[in-house]
Amino acid sequence: MAELATIARPYAEALFSVAEGGDLAAWSALVQELGQVARLPELMSVASSPKVSHAQVVDLLLAAAVKSPLTASPQAKNFVQMLVDNHRLSLLPEIAAQFEVLKNAREGAADALIVSAFPLQEAQLADLVASLTRKFGRQLKPTVQVDASLIGGVRVTVGDEVLDTSVRARLAEMRTALTA
Repeated sequence: MAELATIARPYAEALFSVAEGGDLAAWSALVQELGQVARLPELMSVASSPKVSHAQVVDLLLAAAVKSPLTASPQAKNFVQMLVDNHRLSLLPEIAAQFEVLKNAREGAADALIVSAFPLQEAQLADLVASLTRKFGRQLKPTVQVDASLIGGVRVTVGDEVLDTSVRARLAEMRTALTA
């Protein structure tokens, strides 16, 4: 997986430098949508067919990204054309992820994955996000998942940092301390 990230990074950085000159949110939406479309096995099948020209693949991919007004822009077409010509369509999901990281860094924000043992109420989530924002020093964009195996508490992942206050993690620490 690190290989994909290494190959995708220059593409994400190049697209980000283009996007900085325009509407960053619109470019983010476009690259996210292109990444989702590129995950479809049907698209990859069509893209690898020798009967379909590169121009047709570019048009198909841009036509599938219907939510974004940027699909008509020459920069978007050139970007997709470059990926098709270099046989890099499979990198689009990773490019989208890296683009989002660059966007968040520019905005002083970060994505936070909050895994809770129980569903969180709106007020609980707001309090948790406020305290995590103070701890991490960045505005957080939370995504919440429920995992009953945690027994209690939460596990928060922000970038490569993990804050695990779950009961399962505490029990594992106690087991390690007792067996050492």
